[in-house]
Amino acid sequence: MLAKVAIDLALDRLFTYEVPEALQKKLAVGQLLSVPFGHREARGFAVEVGANGTQDLRRETLDARGLTSKVSSPKFKLRPITAIVDETPFFSEKLLELVKKTASYTASPIESVLRAALPAAVLKRSARAKELLFVEKRDQGLGIRDQGLTQRQKWLVENIERLGGGWLQQLCRELKTTPASLKTLSEKGLITIEVRAKRRDPLANRRILPTKPLPLNEEQKRALEAIEGEDLRRETGDARQGEDFRRKTLDGSKVSRLTSSRPVLLFGVTGSGKTEVYLQAIAKELAAGRGAIVMVPEIALTPQTVSRFASRFGDRVAVLHSALSDGERYDEWHRIRSGEARVVVGPRSAVWAPVRDLGLIVVDEEHEPSYKQDELPRYHARDIAVLRGAVEGVRVVLGSATPSLESWMNVKRGKYELVEMRSRAGAGTLPSVRLVEMKGGSIFSPELLEAVHLRLDRHEQVILFLNRRGYSTSAVCASCGYVVTCPACGVAYTYHRADSCLRCHVCGGWVPVPATCSQCRSSAFDFRGIGTQRAEAALQKCFPRATVLRMDADSTSRKNSHDDLLSAFRRGEADILLGTQMIAKGLDFPNVTLVGVLNADASLNLPDFRAGERTYQLLAQVAGRAGRAELPGEVIVQTRDSDAPVMKSVLRGDFADFATEELAARKECFLPPACHLALIGFRSKDLKQVSNWATMYAKSLQRLKDVRVSDATPGALEKADGWYRWQIVLRAVSASAIVRAWRWISAERPVPGGLRVSFDIDAFSIL
Repeated sequence: MLAKVAIDLALDRLFTYEVPEALQKKLAVGQLLSVPFGHREARGFAVEVGANGTQDLRRETLDARGLTSKVSSPKFKLRPITAIVDETPFFSEKLLELVKKTASYTASPIESVLRAALPAAVLKRSARAKELLFVEKRDQGLGIRDQGLTQRQKWLVENIERLGGGWLQQLCRELKTTPASLKTLSEKGLITIEVRAKRRDPLANRRILPTKPLPLNEEQKRALEAIEGEDLRRETGDARQGEDFRRKTLDGSKVSRLTSSRPVLLFGVTGSGKTEVYLQAIAKELAAGRGAIVMVPEIALTPQTVSRFASRFGDRVAVLHSALSDGERYDEWHRIRSGEARVVVGPRSAVWAPVRDLGLIVVDEEHEPSYKQDELPRYHARDIAVLRGAVEGVRVVLGSATPSLESWMNVKRGKYELVEMRSRAGAGTLPSVRLVEMKGGSIFSPELLEAVHLRLDRHEQVILFLNRRGYSTSAVCASCGYVVTCPACGVAYTYHRADSCLRCHVCGGWVPVPATCSQCRSSAFDFRGIGTQRAEAALQKCFPRATVLRMDADSTSRKNSHDDLLSAFRRGEADILLGTQMIAKGLDFPNVTLVGVLNADASLNLPDFRAGERTYQLLAQVAGRAGRAELPGEVIVQTRDSDAPVMKSVLRGDFADFATEELAARKECFLPPACHLALIGFRSKDLKQVSNWATMYAKSLQRLKDVRVSDATPGALEKADGWYRWQIVLRAVSASAIVRAWRWISAERPVPGGLRVSFDIDAFSIL
């Protein structure tokens, strides 16, 4: 028997090993193995297993780009697998199929996808469950009266029984006793003390009260029926609804499994009750013995979402995100693999969770760019969720109040089913929106200040949105106008008043504020631009009696800080919440009646074709935080260009009209979703090297007929962290045509040392 193994090194290929007879009955795909590799022992995953003598495993190799090539029969003897590290597979056959398709579509080494699909804490050689001593009363123990116990010992046994046992150290503290006293009771046969695994629970310090399903309105009922596969198209006569049809994967290859329905795009306005629909859909999956994955775009949303799901489903919920400790991630992942946890909540990495008998995948806020991974493998978690649904034959629900244009186009093409929820659930109504034209350098308009005063007088809460952290966006010499820039990146430093330093938001470097200008030796500096720290200081001057909470990357660096800040605001401990985009979506505060957007044009002026779409989504999402309960809401958007089409669309609040106009413009310019777009990025410390190689790649690729290739150009951020950056943009109707072009050029023109080249299919940004 032979096995193909993906080694724990990015070597762009699978290696074939002989399976010793002693391991043949135990070996299965997806297991973690120990194998000889060179002069050391390596670890890797069994990707394929074949019977003894199978020529396919001997005669084929799989490279990093998913290319399978024939090789001549080896004249050397295959080395045997050393051991099976864990007999329980880390990957099911379906998950391995998903990994292979992702590696092929993104042109990534399969090893990199396998690593992305597993928390690093799970694969650490030192990783293990936390074991402690557990104490409980022995079921068949002798009666207390017959043991000649002291009154204290009798009391201890009675209380251990009353508490149902507990961890040794915890019981000693609670019962004010010692381990030696409990050991004496164990020797008498009245209690047992044994080693048990103790779960490192990320929700252990959070108070979660059980909840029951809420009554659904008609729109929510229709949405739930659509997720369950009911026929909702009777009125339109769409005969395809409810029929089985063969799904296609991202790379266009057929899947052998038939599914009963298309993915559902749940297009619901903010506050329409999408989460309650998710909860009740998952409850039905659990009742049928199946599991579910719920994906949220950011860690900031995870605590609130987890609380809602844990309050409904209790210990059956597991959490996966990067803010957990290694021990918590290890325990949560193993709870999922064992089937103890049936519902997984987390950001993009949750798409790989090894949920048993998966029945439903929910991608909440599916339009969010944070679902796109910006390092190898560069996958989009929303698309992988749809692909996993096709591979495993399960329903996928994409939810958003401002869908991505890709998903909207898939609705128009009949690939996705659209379900709309146009009204808010409960007593809430959509807020009114006002555009305020800004002039000069003021932070707050008189209209916004007056509105904030009014809410504070009413003891209502306010959310202010500014998508720029720091105090000021630049430090400028007052005499000569020189802007202090990061030498490694060539971008202006941002001034942070809290620690009185200049920070680069690209590479993370920092310097103290210079005493004098390096150009004219003047000691006078102007700090220009507005960041959240400066806005916070201005708010405290304007409203000295108000309590202001600031939520940005600087104020949420410690563990659980997201949850702590949001919980404090929800309890009414602050009047104003000021923050970046982490407060713009998914949060529900009943007492918030005013939302102010301080600089609505910031994202609109970026040199990226998605700038209008991102601006509309951000503004619509942050506006949706107001008026979510009985109290009416108002949104004030401060802008310097109220006549911009995007601003007018936000004022109308009609996403369908905005999408129609934007899709027409994208089609005319041959931009996604009218095509697929990929970015080939070049990085080098040598400017001449990076420009020459990028130009050579571009000229070679431009000879291809089925792909549009741009000239090689410097990146919008030409230098970052000391590396010069150039890029080429590829566009084509077919993603496979772009991937073929990349495979050809990367094989034809291997790059020299010192040059880094990356490939990003379906690139989310060209900056």
